[in-house]
Amino acid sequence: MSIDLRKKRIVVTGGAGFLGRFVCNKLKERGCKNVFAPRSKDYNFVERENVKRLYSDTQPDIIIHLAAVVGGIGVNRQNPGKFFYDNLIMGVQLIEEGRVYGIEKFVCIGTVCAYPKFTAVPFREEDLWNGYPEETNAPYGIAKKALLVQLQAYRQQYGFNGIYLLPVNLYGPYDNFDPKSSHVVPALIKKCFYAIRCRKDEILIWGTGSATREFLYVEDAAEGIVLATEQYIGTKPVNLGAGFEISIKDLVVKITKLTGFKGKIVWDSTKPDGQPRRKLDISRAEQYFSYRAKTSLDEGLKKTINWYKENEIKF
Repeated sequence: MSIDLRKKRIVVTGGAGFLGRFVCNKLKERGCKNVFAPRSKDYNFVERENVKRLYSDTQPDIIIHLAAVVGGIGVNRQNPGKFFYDNLIMGVQLIEEGRVYGIEKFVCIGTVCAYPKFTAVPFREEDLWNGYPEETNAPYGIAKKALLVQLQAYRQQYGFNGIYLLPVNLYGPYDNFDPKSSHVVPALIKKCFYAIRCRKDEILIWGTGSATREFLYVEDAAEGIVLATEQYIGTKPVNLGAGFEISIKDLVVKITKLTGFKGKIVWDSTKPDGQPRRKLDISRAEQYFSYRAKTSLDEGLKKTINWYKENEIKF
């Protein structure tokens, strides 16, 4: 049964962030008038009293939980404890207090990092427990995967209506372009423009370039989340992806051409590649809530690069 979101009070944790702003926009496009995006300075979800206060203050019907402590390989390696604890405790407390409050629906956003390091391609949701995640982001991935267990256990014992979505690597306008913590697409875009501006004749890239990734344009991800919020009820996790695979080496070629960088690419093979391959089986999302991504990688990269060019001074 589809939910009429226009009549619901909806809290989007992380709603002011990269993905969150697009989810909030999609909800408002559907006519939702009661959408709340709490800021971390007002509600620190690591503190249980803040979580209780969120429910008391906003009285939500639906929670879409996007808030997370995230970053690329480097920042994951530097903060494994924080990434594990903060992501786990935020989700656990939001779900538990949602149960106590009597929330109508809880939408939890997981991560592709939860999959085992050596997962057969394409990643099927059934493969989620068939091994240990890639080491550099395992604490983050396991913390997020534990929330799936909580939601399934709560549905079994309490009838709690929670769903769990697994988006692949996201990119797009408003992404994090801070080189200390950014993911691969924004990091590469920034490197290229910095090299052009500073007249450098080479850029240094981590790894060997052999790893593959799948990338989902952020607006497409937001549409999938809202569709699932409207239409999906069930215990099974659901992948959100675009259905393709590209090597980091080929991605670098695309981004250098689109940004206009014509210098040399230097690969630092002493740095980790991360998970060897990533590509999701996206059939479940299409089956359960008729979702397919619409934006091609080339189109999405052009939109992201154009946005960065217009806003580069801010980063």
